[in-house]
Amino acid sequence: MAEAHAAVAFSFTVTPEGFNVNLNHEALWAVWHSGVRSWKKRIARFKNNFINGVYPSSPASWVFTITVVLALSLAKVDPSFGFIESVQKNMPGIRSLSAPYNYYTSIVLFGTLLWIVVIYMLRYTLKALLTYHGWMFEPRGKASWKTKLWVMAVRTLSKKKPLLCSYQASLPKLFVPPVNGTMERYLKSVRPLMDDTNFERMKTLAKEFEQGIGKKLQRYLVLKSWWATNYVSDWWEEYVYLRGRSPIMVNSNFYGLDAIFVHPTYIQVARAANIIYCMFQFRRELDREELAPLIINKTIPLCSAQYDRQFNTTRIPGIEADQLVHYMDSQHIAVYHKGRYYKLYIHFKGRLLEPCELQISLQKILDDTSEPVQGEEHLAALTAGDRVPWAKARKEYFGKGVNKISLDAIEKAAFVLVLDEESQDQDHPHNPNKLDKYACSMLHGKGYDRWFDKSFTLVVCANGKVGFNAEHSWSDAPVMGHLWEYTITEDTVCTGYREDGNTKGEPKIQPPNPIRLQWDIPDECEAVIENSLQVAQNLLKDVDLHVLIHDAYGKGFIKKCKQSPDAFIQMALQLAYFRNAGKFCLTYEASMTRLFREGRTETVRSCSMESSAFVRGMDDKSKTNAEKRALLTKAIEGHQDAYRLAMTGLGIDRHLFCLYVVSKYLGIESPFLKEVLSEPWRLSTSQTPHTQTNKMDLFKHPDHICAGGGFGPVADDGYGVSYIIAGEDVIFFHISCKNLCPETNSHRFGQDIRKAMNDMKNLFDC
Repeated sequence: MAEAHAAVAFSFTVTPEGFNVNLNHEALWAVWHSGVRSWKKRIARFKNNFINGVYPSSPASWVFTITVVLALSLAKVDPSFGFIESVQKNMPGIRSLSAPYNYYTSIVLFGTLLWIVVIYMLRYTLKALLTYHGWMFEPRGKASWKTKLWVMAVRTLSKKKPLLCSYQASLPKLFVPPVNGTMERYLKSVRPLMDDTNFERMKTLAKEFEQGIGKKLQRYLVLKSWWATNYVSDWWEEYVYLRGRSPIMVNSNFYGLDAIFVHPTYIQVARAANIIYCMFQFRRELDREELAPLIINKTIPLCSAQYDRQFNTTRIPGIEADQLVHYMDSQHIAVYHKGRYYKLYIHFKGRLLEPCELQISLQKILDDTSEPVQGEEHLAALTAGDRVPWAKARKEYFGKGVNKISLDAIEKAAFVLVLDEESQDQDHPHNPNKLDKYACSMLHGKGYDRWFDKSFTLVVCANGKVGFNAEHSWSDAPVMGHLWEYTITEDTVCTGYREDGNTKGEPKIQPPNPIRLQWDIPDECEAVIENSLQVAQNLLKDVDLHVLIHDAYGKGFIKKCKQSPDAFIQMALQLAYFRNAGKFCLTYEASMTRLFREGRTETVRSCSMESSAFVRGMDDKSKTNAEKRALLTKAIEGHQDAYRLAMTGLGIDRHLFCLYVVSKYLGIESPFLKEVLSEPWRLSTSQTPHTQTNKMDLFKHPDHICAGGGFGPVADDGYGVSYIIAGEDVIFFHISCKNLCPETNSHRFGQDIRKAMNDMKNLFDC
């Protein structure tokens, strides 16, 4: 308890002689530094908000505007058409000033108003320009004159070095697409999945919906789109994520892996110290908005709203719905090791601790020989099980006393670090089962050694390999992938290690000791913990997860064949699934809608008439390679068009989802919406992006790219497939399904994917 006593800044006793006051100067300095840091962050936040508020103009333009107005006025040219004189004579407070102060004050007031008007004109001009999406539908490298003029206009209005959130106010709102267009695209998407009888029945339902209650639901949805920043995102977060009462482990959370072809150090605490340091460097850039916004083709900005809750965020369980809570700042992380929890300060004496100093603190946790108290080791199983028992237990057993203090330390932490006791071996390419084990460890661990409610949990294995498990409601995978790419690159390329594997540098101060969190968990609470653990273990035992390394060829070959790598892989997945299951299925591919403000994702329905024609043609021995290649090209073009429509607000599923939510609010039953929303996604896919930073040169360091990550299966009898196009020659596939389903097998599907990729390669003579 030495750390707890040191935290008390002063104490006093009363004696017959008077008061005896004892001051702890170190604690007072800590309080002082904390306050100074807090005020610095507030001032920086105010400054950034002001700069973003005047974007695409700049604060310096105010001085320029005032100077121009003043110069014109002194030259006897009235740019205000009498406004300055009217203000000077009639506005209370200004007319009482003596000359020439009333004159100059009127000029400053007019100049400021003119500046604000110009800012809004520029902002809405940029917003109007960003509603143009014709560039996306043009052949690559063959832009029309209209698009070229548009690019020039957007770049002219955009500053060279915008802050992370500078574009937010200039991004257009996501519009509500017409119902008839959505019905047309929906019917086209389900045609290959239905026989003639079922398709005619669905056409009838769709027509009845479009001409009936669809009109009423659409009016409410359009009204919401006028009022809300984004008509989808808040409902998507609430109803898809936060209102789910089933476990979020496996069902919702996703994971990421290390770069598996390099191993910078085998010392666990050294790797953990460097990774923590790099993550806090990333957070510092986020707080200061020094992180550059993502911009497509150096012209089109993407929404940055999801970054706000990356750190200092936790999901709080509720009876009917969970709640996402974000704290403005946190100077510590929570650490789990051998069943014990610790609070570890990362900021100390007014600065971020260096990696070598963090390593000292982390080593003290490894050297601690104390045992977990009752209920502590399996405590995180509460976050892995059903949400309602966790909500009730949190309210009853963690609402006061040491349990509340310790739970606050975890929930208010920047993130959770797990110092794992297991190693993840390095010969993954030669023994894929070890890579599967590694992925399972990141997806669910043991069911009690990951805090699944935190925005993310960093896992450092005993031999220095790293990974993460991320909660899904606060953001989508690309945002977490950005942090991960930045961190791994900084760790391996920039920060580095000494020859002996330890962190570089020498400690300048003695870092603070980690604080062991205290718990008082009664038998009744422990019983709830063990019940949640049983639920979690039943769930994780049902996971069949396989990581496939496809190194026969990659993006380089596909692009030589003048095909889209993502669409090419999606067609391979369609071919593999048809061969695996003997039928087509409703397929989900996640695309982003971050071209719009607060946009998240939309669904691309990869199974289409064109893709099914290609798949059937591939196993048709009567067709030549040229005919099969033509079918593939047509399927890829159709998929790219669907992807573009989804990105530009003309998707299918988010619109139907929101119409369904409106119908529930109004108490209206729609047979069409009920059937559409209940259709299972037996193949759920997603691409993990990379090169979101400019720090890594993959041509110089091709082995430094991460192996991507994945997620659990969406349907009980289906597959979840995440893939990352790693450089020019490697593609990682993360394939998941359920053991209890006799029809699915991740390794078998992996072999089907490999064969499909090989067969498609043979179509091209490049």
